[in-house]
Order: sequence, then C-alpha cells, then structure tokens
Amino acid sequence: MTILLHSGGTQWASALKLSCVAMVMFLACPVTSMDVLVQQQINALNGTDVKIPCTFTSCYKLDPKQFAMNWTYQETLNSTEEMFMTYKTRITPLKPSRFGERAIFSGNLEKNDLSITILDVQLTDDGIYNCYVRNPPDRIQGHGTIQFNVLTELPPPRDSTIAVAIGASVGGILALLILSMVVVKCIRRHKNQELISDEQKMEEEGKVDGEGGTEEATK
Repeated sequence: MTILLHSGGTQWASALKLSCVAMVMFLACPVTSMDVLVQQQINALNGTDVKIPCTFTSCYKLDPKQFAMNWTYQETLNSTEEMFMTYKTRITPLKPSRFGERAIFSGNLEKNDLSITILDVQLTDDGIYNCYVRNPPDRIQGHGTIQFNVLTELPPPRDSTIAVAIGASVGGILALLILSMVVVKCIRRHKNQELISDEQKMEEEGKVDGEGGTEEATK
C-alpha cells in the first residue's frame, strides 16, 4: 500500500486509517482461519437412520464455484479411505457398494452444514468417517474425523441412585464430622472459661485474705 505524505496531514491520516483497517482484517481472518466441527464419536443402533454432523466456520463466504467437499470411509486408521460423497459445483453421492443409496446429504451449504445421514445403519458401517472441506481463499483443507460405532442394542441408562446414595452418605459423614469438631471446640472453650473464672475467684479470695491480715496487724 502506498502512503501519500504531501498536502498536509489529511491524506496521511486517511492512509494510516486504511492500514489499520487492513491489519485488523488480517488478524481477524488469518490464512488458516477454517475450523471443522464434528462429534468425535457417535454410537448408532443397527437398523436405524443416523445423522453424522459436520459443519465448518470460515472468515470467507462459501463460493459454490470454488468450494469442495469430500466424505470418506475407512474401517480402521490403517485402512485405505473410500470416498462415497463429494461436492464440486454440486452434491454427488458416489454410491459405493458399501452404502449403495443409504448415504445421503442432509446438510445445508448456506449454513456451512455438510452433515450426512446413513439410512438403515448396518454393522458393516462401523468405522471412521472423514469430512474434508476446501473453501478458497482459505489455503488449508479442513478435516474432521468421526468414530462411528454400530451397536446391536443401546447400553442401558446409567443408574444414578448408587451415586446419589454414596454422595449423600459422604455428605452426612462430613456434616457429622464438622458438627463433632464444633462441639469439641465449644466444650474446650467452656472449660477454659471455667478455669479462668476459678483462677479469678482464687485471686480475689487471696486479695481479701491479704487485706484482712493487714487490718488485724494494724490493730
């Protein structure tokens, strides 16, 4: 950017303002500004329809002509990735033999939502799903990884009764302990006060006896 120094300080001030605005925009939208948001792990019940969310944030608005997306599947981290859905100017399900027509796009590009839904989940769908995103002029490729676990039955809900009972017991014990400490402290304080009172009485009695002996000696 060229900064003009002549014609007084007005052009200098304007150029400085433009430089500051440009710097703020650069800091607010750095080159590596894309974030892909996914659930790290999803538990799916066999035979149900399950959505696999994937969204992204970017400082740049999605341009349908430049934007690109890929969904891939792999059985394990060491397995080869198998692409089953892509976007290049339009959503294209690749219909691999693993999914057929069961993998559908259920997101919304206008909201940066690239989610998919697996229909009639099968045990063979268990594995790792990868959501890849390119949104120029962002230079990096966004990537989200989801561990997809297919279950034959959902685990039973956790029973919190035991935890509540243990918590109540511990709380009761702590309350009794604190109460006991308070009682002991009060008893000790009361005893100390009694000892102090007794000592004061003895001192007063000694003074009285001393004054009586002095009076008798004077007579």
